[in-house]
Amino acid sequence: MPSFIRFENVKKIYKSGEVETAALSDATFEMEKGELCVIVGPSGAGKTTLLNILGGMDTLTEGKVFFDGEEISAYSPRKLITYRRRDVGFVFQFYNLIENLTALENVELAAEVCDHPLDAKATLIGVGLGDRLYNFPSQLSGGEQQRVAIARALAKNPKLLLCDEPTGALDYQTGKQILSLLAETAGQNGMTVIIITHNSALTAMADRVIRVKNGRVSSVTTNEHPTPIEEIEW
Repeated sequence: MPSFIRFENVKKIYKSGEVETAALSDATFEMEKGELCVIVGPSGAGKTTLLNILGGMDTLTEGKVFFDGEEISAYSPRKLITYRRRDVGFVFQFYNLIENLTALENVELAAEVCDHPLDAKATLIGVGLGDRLYNFPSQLSGGEQQRVAIARALAKNPKLLLCDEPTGALDYQTGKQILSLLAETAGQNGMTVIIITHNSALTAMADRVIRVKNGRVSSVTTNEHPTPIEEIEW
């Protein structure tokens, strides 16, 4: 069986006038369905570029990317829009909630663009926000806002959940709660969850660890027995 996700010799060059910058060079790795993967590396290593290419938000310069048996790197712009709507959920460091909508309305809005969404209310209850359904973002803590953002992504019922430094704006304990929630999501729903981070301590919680340095994938390792997040300190 082919891998659920596969990067083959992916290269990404950004051009500014006559200047070319290689954000990714010869990135090659595989990932299986239902895994929790941590992509780790310093700032500027190419992590976000890699995530954006997989999420259909950026295009590659060379190479191929496969997702669930299809070469998404060959998709047209229109087909990439459908892919982002149907198959991918996004969680960012900053929550990007709509301030004049309640938590429930924020999740419902995202679910409207999908083919097979989950119930918005039930999803918010599932992330521990059953008593915050009708609160606006300004009435929520940072951790609660991030939970709304995760619920918004989960309500799309995606095959793939991409998380870009999802705990970067949170305190230590709240960050641990969010990471536990993401690990549970991968384990219970069979969803493939990818977290990018500069914090190497988080690699212990992952099924698969991809290390990126200077635009290159320096190593890919698997953990047969990932460490529960509550046992990890950083």
